[in-house]
Amino acid sequence: MQSLFWLIAGISAAPFVLGGEVFMGALALATMLLALATLLLGVGVLWRRHRARGWAIALEVVCLAGTAILLLLPIGFNSGVVSVMVNVALPVAVIVLLRKDSTEAFS
Repeated sequence: MQSLFWLIAGISAAPFVLGGEVFMGALALATMLLALATLLLGVGVLWRRHRARGWAIALEVVCLAGTAILLLLPIGFNSGVVSVMVNVALPVAVIVLLRKDSTEAFS
């Protein structure tokens, strides 16, 4: 889901390039590359690669840190219910689900 959210954000930034905001092209590309990396991490987790689990947890911690900074700084960050669910609840849920090894659940 998170990869899909980032892909949609990258695609929605692309039309601004046609309006003359050239830096939005780099932002759209970076966001779509982040979505691709997240998708590949998800595939790695699905294939039970331990390194992918570690990288996915690290990515979610970075996302939570970025969200905390945006919530604390008054720069116009959307702090509505949907924003909190996507930027706080989703990374926390991923961290909780990935923190234990799947083989420990069956022992």
